[in-house]
This record gives sequence, structure tokens and C-alpha cells, in this order.
Amino acid sequence: MTAIPATERRAVLPRERDVPRPDPRDRAGWRPARRRGPGAGEPASAGPAPSAARGLDAFTFFIANLQTGFGPFLAVYFTQQKWTQSDIGLALTVGSLVSLLGQMPGGAFVDASRSKRFAAGFSAFWVGMSAVMLAAFPTYLIVLLAMAIHSAASCVLTPAIAAISIGLVGHANAGARLGRNASFSAIGNALGAASMGAVGYYLSNDAVFYLAGALVIPALISLRFIPSRRTDVARPAAADEPPSPPSAGGLAALLKNRALLCFAACMVLFFLANAAMLPLVGSVMTLRASETATALVAACIMVPQAVLAVTAPFVGRLAQSWGRKPLLVIGFAALPVRGLLFAFVSDPYWMVAIQVFDGISASVLGVMVPLIVSDLTRGTGRFNTALGAVGTGMGIGAALSTALAGFMADNLGSQSTFLGLAVMGAVGLVLVLLIMPETRGKAPDERASA
Repeated sequence: MTAIPATERRAVLPRERDVPRPDPRDRAGWRPARRRGPGAGEPASAGPAPSAARGLDAFTFFIANLQTGFGPFLAVYFTQQKWTQSDIGLALTVGSLVSLLGQMPGGAFVDASRSKRFAAGFSAFWVGMSAVMLAAFPTYLIVLLAMAIHSAASCVLTPAIAAISIGLVGHANAGARLGRNASFSAIGNALGAASMGAVGYYLSNDAVFYLAGALVIPALISLRFIPSRRTDVARPAAADEPPSPPSAGGLAALLKNRALLCFAACMVLFFLANAAMLPLVGSVMTLRASETATALVAACIMVPQAVLAVTAPFVGRLAQSWGRKPLLVIGFAALPVRGLLFAFVSDPYWMVAIQVFDGISASVLGVMVPLIVSDLTRGTGRFNTALGAVGTGMGIGAALSTALAGFMADNLGSQSTFLGLAVMGAVGLVLVLLIMPETRGKAPDERASA
């Protein structure tokens, strides 16, 4: 009988010994340490599971659908209920004030929450419930309560989605993920407006809010596909860096962060120039083409959403290669151009086309706002609080914009108002060019001294 060669025996025996007794280096954590990468304990090559990414896509889409009901449909619904303009204004003001005052507390709540997914689901549920309350109990006090609940829940929902997004993919891939969020949100807004307009036309205005309330069900189902272990992190932007000392995350540190304060100032100026522009366009269109004004205003809303849906993922990818500031300059530059064109164009159909510039600005800022705030707060544990603070500044700018533009339009005319808004937008652009630093890839000490 032929003997088995010694080399073959050596090939068999070690393999048999390895079955019950793994390599000691594995138990010591040698291989996991070799595989560690940007995901803080996850393999460097492993991104989020496809089901998790699709779940976040669907959640963002359905939330945008749901929130569409609280846009122009509110004024239509209140008018149908025979409310006076002062009552409608008070109800909308209550919602605006709660939204303005709740930005920072909402962000702080998300920062303190151990489960970002639960925070998102909880706030989404109450947004849906507020829509049902509006339709089922259209009494004045209930409506005021529903508006307050909707605004408060939205203050939690927005930073929770941003936290889940960054926690899911890590800071290095945050731009692409936020761009994808903005794209699905824009698609949701467009389809939501179309479907709710059809429901309001063929059924009733009450049905619009029942539909909005029902949309929370698929949103919560979508949220179940996102694993908590990948997203429920205390510091979503810090997943790829070493922990910071607790003192680094105090509110005082945010007030000393010059780059964050500069960015907030730029955003206040942007919304001071931007918020009143579309309502003023609607008024001008009503005077120049009263029969088709409704359709034209709807087109003015749809055009930016279409541009946003197409370009936002591209903006997210460019943010990683170009950096943040060049894209921020493009987004700010589109605003004064838009204001100047509105001042000198009288054809309503050309005014609809000019709204492409609004889509460019929306695409850039929809990605850049959470991304830059994430850059500037990495390691502090205050990402959502800072995002709420910037949101508060944006809300203040928007509130002042409509009041200022209304005064200017009554006393100076629409053309002068558009020119004035364009000048304010240009001031914001100059501020970005002069004081806003590039935030991509900066270390925490560099950001603090920026």
C-alpha cells in the first residue's frame, strides 16, 4: 500500500486542529482591528444594508408627502370653514411661533434621545395626528392646538432624520446621503401636492388632511427597516473619530464656534431675501394673469421641486470632492440673480422659468445646511442642537422677510421690492465669500479657531 506523503499529513492535521480551536489572534480582536474603518466598529467596506437605505428613502418620501398638507392647503381649508382672515393669520402665526421657538429644544431633545429612530417615529406620529385633528375637529381651539403640535413635532422630526442619515452612513458619506434625502423629499412634495390637490378637488378639503394623517402609517413601516444599532448613536457626526471630552459638547462651545456663528448669519440673510419672493411672485401673477394664476403659482412650486429632485444627489457627491464653500457660493449666487430677473421680467410664463434658480438654491442648501453643521460640531455631541439654532435663525429671517417685503411692496411697488430682495441676497453672498470658511475635513481645534 502506498504511504501518504508527509506534506499531505501536514495539510490535514493543522486543519483538524483549527476546527475546535480558532486562531488566538481572532479572540484577541486582531482581525476586527484590521478591518476597522470609518464606521466606528463596522468594516470599512461595509455601508448600510440596502434595506436600511431604502427604508430611509421611503421614510423621507412619505414624510414629505405628509408635510405637504400643511402648506397652501391650510389656507384653502380655513377659508372653506368660513374663517376670517384674522383668524387664519392667528392660527398660522401660532404654528410659526412654535416652530421658531422649538428649533433648539427640538434639536436638544434629539441629542439627548438614546434612540434617534424612536424620536423620528414619535414625532412623525404626532404630525399625522395633528392633520387628523384639523379635519375631525375644526373648532378654533383644537385647530390652534393641532398647529402647535404639528410645529413642535416637526422641530424634532427634521433633526432626527439628519441624525439617522449621518449615523447610518458615517460622516465621510454624509453628503451623498443628505443629497439623496433631499431628492426623495422633493419627489414626495411634488407627488403629495398633486395627489392632495386631486383629493381636494374630487372629494373634499377635509379628505386632504385625512390623507395626510394616513400617510404616517407607511412612514412608520418604512422606519422599521432602519436598524437602531446603526443609527442610534449619541453623536451621529462623530462615528469616525475618537470620543471628545464631555466639556467639549457644552452650549458655550457652540457660542464660541465662530464658523458656526458665521454660517448662521449667512443663513439669516439668505432667508431674509428669499422667503418673501415666491409670495410676491404669486401676487404679481394674480394681477397680470388672474385666470391662470392658480396654475402658474402651482408651476412655480413644482419647478424648484423638480430641479431639487434631479440635482440634490449630484450636489451631495460634489460636496465630498469640491468641498462645501464652492457649492454654498453657487446656492447663494442664484438668489440675487433670481430677484433681478423677477424685477425686470413681466411675462408670467417666464417668471415660472426663473424658478429654476430657486431649485438650485434649494438643492444646495438642502444638503449643505445639515452637512456644514455636522462638520462644525463633530465630536461635540451637539449636532442637532446646533442644527436647531441655525434653523431658528432661518425662521427669524423668513418671518422678517415677509413683513419687510409687504411694507416695501405697498409703498414702493413690486419691482423695487424684488430689487431690494436681490440686494439683500447679494449681501448674503458677499458674507459667504468673506467670512465663511471651508469646513470639509477640518479638525476640531481648527474649527474652533476658525
